[in-house]
Amino acid sequence: MLTSFPKEKINILLLENISATAGQFFAAQGYSGVQEEAGALAGEQLMARLADVHILGIRSKTQITKAVLDAAPRLQAIGCFCIGVNQVDLKAATDRGVAVFNAPYSNTRSVAELVIGLSIMLLRRVSDKNKAAHEGRWFKESQGSYELRGKTLGIVGYGNIGTQLGIMAEALGMRVLYYDMARRLPLGNAQACATLTELMGLSDVLSLHVPETAGTTHMIHKDNLIHMKPSAVLVNCSRGRVVDIDELSLALQSGALSGAAIDVFPEEPEKNGQAFACALQGLPNVILTPHIGGSTEEAQLNIAEDVVQKLFSFLEQGVTTGSHTVPDLSLPAIGHAHRILHIHKNMPGVMSAVNGRLGERGINILGQYLKTNERIGYVVLDVDMNLSLQALDLLKSVEGTIKTRILY
Repeated sequence: MLTSFPKEKINILLLENISATAGQFFAAQGYSGVQEEAGALAGEQLMARLADVHILGIRSKTQITKAVLDAAPRLQAIGCFCIGVNQVDLKAATDRGVAVFNAPYSNTRSVAELVIGLSIMLLRRVSDKNKAAHEGRWFKESQGSYELRGKTLGIVGYGNIGTQLGIMAEALGMRVLYYDMARRLPLGNAQACATLTELMGLSDVLSLHVPETAGTTHMIHKDNLIHMKPSAVLVNCSRGRVVDIDELSLALQSGALSGAAIDVFPEEPEKNGQAFACALQGLPNVILTPHIGGSTEEAQLNIAEDVVQKLFSFLEQGVTTGSHTVPDLSLPAIGHAHRILHIHKNMPGVMSAVNGRLGERGINILGQYLKTNERIGYVVLDVDMNLSLQALDLLKSVEGTIKTRILY
């Protein structure tokens, strides 16, 4: 399929060491303007790089703010090669008609497996014994070491990762309880708790799997940590600000909690090798990992294949399935027609103007697809090949237009 804009002139920037599969895929499809960076970019450096970029790929470190989007007038889509999209100002992206995609399911297995592994190591106090052995001390004892079997796993956030974790935990002989703000049907023998406090009081292992929002920031703090068993352990592989790290440190030092494994932190270095400091460093039975929950070869490959296919489908067909900003549209290609994408403010009269102006010039619409959200509308029009450039000019002048382009 021929695109109206030459593929070699479409600039694609992939940051944060995204799997090479992504760049290779675009290159195989004829997109030669692919640039890849190992680290994240920020501030003026990021804005300067985005001036001519059409497609951006990031992971969790690069922050896409309103100011960054203002500096990227040609940006069509952002691919978040990770589970979340909280690093992108979705409101600003919506207002600019920039499609934002992610891979919400691709690393669930990797995160769930890490939680199981960390839970076993905490209950067996492996980190303490490992440290002693490296220091030349023989530290063999059973006191304070427990099996996973028969223990209660409490899951905070019973979504994609939480449900898979629960199934895996049951297979290992654990009792599974969960708490979620939304009503969630249980899988297996899992049972819901009415409150977070109730869940914390019953759990031997508490695992967190919630997004970072105003409501989840510091949801684990001193006032509810006191409800946990002194023998219990905490695992956080969700977001860094969900736990008040300083108050968790005090709980561990006082013996109110047996151990913790933390994979995400309020402040994280942007690149490997940079200095890192945390209030939990040096505490016994504490495992600190550098945000590796989804960092497996399998997960990164799955994420790359998922997100790059969404970006490609948007580039070549206008498909927005899975977008968090532009309304969700999945549509077939029509032969012997040119396809025009029109993103506009969701305001009265836009569609009337679109159809009216084309009709006045005798431009026949062979196919039309419309979807809106509370802020913008997204309409795809298939029109006569000989009249498509004229149609494009007419659509650009419609009041409320945000972006418009011919696909093919």
